[in-house]
Amino acid sequence: MTDDFDADAWRRELKTQRDRKDRFFAEHRQSPVPPEERDDFDGLDYFDPDSDYRVAATVHGGDPEPVTMDTTAGTEVRYLRELTLSFEVSGEDRELAAYRQEGDDQYFVPFRDETTGQRTYEGGRYMEFETERDLSDGDEIALDLNLAYSPFCAYNETFACPLPPEENWLDVAVAAGEKAP
Repeated sequence: MTDDFDADAWRRELKTQRDRKDRFFAEHRQSPVPPEERDDFDGLDYFDPDSDYRVAATVHGGDPEPVTMDTTAGTEVRYLRELTLSFEVSGEDRELAAYRQEGDDQYFVPFRDETTGQRTYEGGRYMEFETERDLSDGDEIALDLNLAYSPFCAYNETFACPLPPEENWLDVAVAAGEKAP
């Protein structure tokens, strides 16, 4: 993506993040894995890291628009659509909307793709990112689809997780990030 991208350092950091998450899921009292299943938990299943899924995304902004998302519990949750991210993946131009709730610093990017319900969680996957500055129309950011993860409700139905709105359904397979539990 950029000339100063260090693929080896990126892979090491991704492995470190995945190892940390596996330990959290196996040991932490707030793990979504039910306590009675933690002894048998041997880590999450991931697609192999692929730098082709670390893409340059162009930011398109505008006035934040309220969006209501259904959840896995049959309720609704409200977000503001603040950005659209345009990028190329698998040789095709794609877009994903990025949302925030009032007061959040992180952008939330829920999505579905052609792996959803087959190799990845049936309810879709999530990504989150934070920026050090406000983003403007036309800015470019690194969007790493290798960081896509399954929401907690994939592991435990007591969680109510937002379902990706139709505008974030990609008609391409994103073989990156976490696989189905």
